Amino acid sequence: MDIEILKQEKDILELKIDNSTVAEVLRVYLNEPGIKFAAWRIEHPSKPIIFRIESDKGTVKKAIADVISVINKDLDKISSFARK
Repeated sequence: MDIEILKQEKDILELKIDNSTVAEVLRVYLNEPGIKFAAWRIEHPSKPIIFRIESDKGTVKKAIADVISVINKDLDKISSFARK
């Protein structure tokens, strides 16, 4: 999976991602208090996804790191449930 940073500021991050599943999971988890905007768009199926995240408190990088930690915990729960 390729991710490229297109724009990076304290409260705005714009990425180019080639995986819509990852983009959608991030979008769902990022739509929480502290995140002003999290959405992705695609101009054409042959083009990469543009993902934009805007934060109204704290940095976007910290918000993404926190969300990835939550996603990992949820995946561990699912994995342990599937093993039973």
